[in-house]
Amino acid sequence: MPGVGGPCRGKKRLDAIELVVADKSVPTLFEWLGGMPALDRLMSRFYERVKDDPILAPIFANMSGDHPHHVAVFLAEVLGGPTGYSEQFGGHPRMIQRHLNRHLTQVQRRQWVSLLLDTADQIGMPDDPEFRSALVGYLEWGSRLAVINSQPGASVDQKAPMPKWGWGEVKGPYKG
Repeated sequence: MPGVGGPCRGKKRLDAIELVVADKSVPTLFEWLGGMPALDRLMSRFYERVKDDPILAPIFANMSGDHPHHVAVFLAEVLGGPTGYSEQFGGHPRMIQRHLNRHLTQVQRRQWVSLLLDTADQIGMPDDPEFRSALVGYLEWGSRLAVINSQPGASVDQKAPMPKWGWGEVKGPYKG
């Protein structure tokens, strides 16, 4: 009986379904970073630091007190944790809507990513190369989308799926 790529010739047959089943022994990024307590700690400390940052403070001057937790819940879902952001706050379309007409710049985006990574170091988040590569990949991808969605004329696709990020994600070229 042919397997993937040709006849089995005595080797175990690999079904296509086996190729897509995740290895359950590999934790999600959410699990690896320490779950919701770690994300709440990260975002609370990060937004404390934002208040004193000359580039970022003006953007977040009017943020609500629960903003750090909302961002933590969003990141939790994106990184493989519970689906609380979609269930409680409206999913990815709501996050996109929060960025409309904010006119974010690349300088602000880079500062946001840099300060967030510095804060991750400060609170002792995992710093192994695989985790940090995945985290940086998501922060770069997501923050660039935030800039795009903050420009005049951007709109919200109400069916936009929630991003899912794991170990070694590649999303392909941006197609707007």
